[in-house]
Amino acid sequence: METFAQPRQFVDHPRYERERDHALSGLALENVDAPIREIVAGFAGMSYCFTLQSCYGHFVHAEQQEPQNLEPLPDHDVGSVTYRIAYIALCIENSALGERLCTALAQIPAIDPEYVQFGSPDWFWQRHPDSYALQVEPARFATKDEAIIEHQEALHVQEVRGRFFARLAELVQTLQEEADSV
Repeated sequence: METFAQPRQFVDHPRYERERDHALSGLALENVDAPIREIVAGFAGMSYCFTLQSCYGHFVHAEQQEPQNLEPLPDHDVGSVTYRIAYIALCIENSALGERLCTALAQIPAIDPEYVQFGSPDWFWQRHPDSYALQVEPARFATKDEAIIEHQEALHVQEVRGRFFARLAELVQTLQEEADSV
């Protein structure tokens, strides 16, 4: 699956409210990877965005064959690792609050530009205009949803993934606090 494309400008999206209502009615937090449930729930509480898809990111290797495992990588070398990308895809309302969120999301790749990308994947945009995604993936594999990497690089990806989701959690908390203070 091709996952990455450069971020696009907002467009008119008259179906936004209806699509948001539909997405939220089908949101089952128990189906979201446990480490990112609070982040997805936080975005769900914002009227100017909704989550399209998300994944915590998974590492599959000789000692861990379960494709959906959430276990950290072992410190010892396990050889090649199949990494399934960590990401969150959002549809964002074309509004002042939506633009502010989009600007904040666009700054997150500064964590590690070689491993974090922000864009507007075609697959999402075609279904939901004003869709944006952040992903943790080695830049050379940015257009793929899976990569085979060596153990040492996988450890780095795991560390970047941790900082990535911590930054998203901070952003959600900040936006919630701001909304509560109004």
